[in-house]
Amino acid sequence: MTTSGSSARAYLSIGEVLSQLRPEFPDTTISKLRFLESEGLVEPERTPAGYRKYSPEDVARLRYVLAAQRDQYLPLRVIREHLQAIDRGAPGADGDRPDQRALVANDALPAAGDFSRPEVDVRLSRSDLLARTGITDAQLKQIENYGLVSARGAGWYDADGLAVAETVVRMAEFGLEPRHLRGYKTAADREVGLFEQVVAPVARQRGPEAKARAEEIVRELAALSLRLHTALVQARLRGSLGG
Repeated sequence: MTTSGSSARAYLSIGEVLSQLRPEFPDTTISKLRFLESEGLVEPERTPAGYRKYSPEDVARLRYVLAAQRDQYLPLRVIREHLQAIDRGAPGADGDRPDQRALVANDALPAAGDFSRPEVDVRLSRSDLLARTGITDAQLKQIENYGLVSARGAGWYDADGLAVAETVVRMAEFGLEPRHLRGYKTAADREVGLFEQVVAPVARQRGPEAKARAEEIVRELAALSLRLHTALVQARLRGSLGG
């Protein structure tokens, strides 16, 4: 009986696993753990009543997945390949298989995690935004008219508005006016529309796992889209500048 009891306690419920992971990965939720299971990254056993029971190996696997997402910005597809390699007894996935790394990792470009909503958002009044960014009232009215930024709620501006205003000011130093930037808004709208088509089948599914998966897909697509844009601009610049 003692042996059986000890064996039973080797397994953890999903709530106990969450308690173990939260100190190191504070953004982890039960929905996230279920989502990772639905993606085949971990396969906990089930009790006769259907409750999940995680082994120490399952918890270690989850810790590996969460760390790879947080520290290396690896998409789940690549993490899954790393885990499969480890299961086959292949060399460690970190340094021995660089061809398996995500396209958006370990460089200066934003990665998938950077497209998550910050825990503490910025709320600036119009006057605060003008003072903080140096944008003029006329410039702000122009980019609002062109749809590059818009006030929220009762007239306040969030972190996205702040980033746009700061960028407009920097580009103005090179002679680019708000009217020159309308194409960026058009391109962004087209990208979002494309992403929505990709994620629509997942978003229509019910449950928190589907929602988490849809958000993950959109973040990865956003990061990959930015990398593609950067690569294309770099290629054109090399051509036009004779590089």
